[in-house]
Amino acid sequence: MIGALLAPVAIAAAASSTPQAASPVAAIEAEMAASAAGWNAGSLERFMAVYADDAVYASGKELARGKAAIAARYAKSFADGANSRGRLSFQPVAWRTISNVHMLLVARWTLAPADGSAQSGLTTLLFERRKEGWRIIADHSS
Repeated sequence: MIGALLAPVAIAAAASSTPQAASPVAAIEAEMAASAAGWNAGSLERFMAVYADDAVYASGKELARGKAAIAARYAKSFADGANSRGRLSFQPVAWRTISNVHMLLVARWTLAPADGSAQSGLTTLLFERRKEGWRIIADHSS
């Protein structure tokens, strides 16, 4: 009987000592940092890990549908275990909660080559929370 009474207390204590899930913003910022780290390490696969398989990418007059098509667009920037465009970083500009499973991020991207001036632009990313984590389902970059 005492064991039955103590079981809920033990469960509650275990639950309260479990770290809370990261906020959507913190989780997405971690995904973006990992993506940039992949780019900077010359790993297209790691850079692309944040994209959903069914993502769409728009830039200029181009539209790529699906993670494979987006990766093919970026592949020319990667050769011999490196990237040819410089060190990538992101700076969040604005966040908007769309729903409990959708977040919108507007960010400034910067590419800083070892020799030359940095390039910068804006990207609008729609994230969806999936079983594997927050994934980009739509990317518009300029």
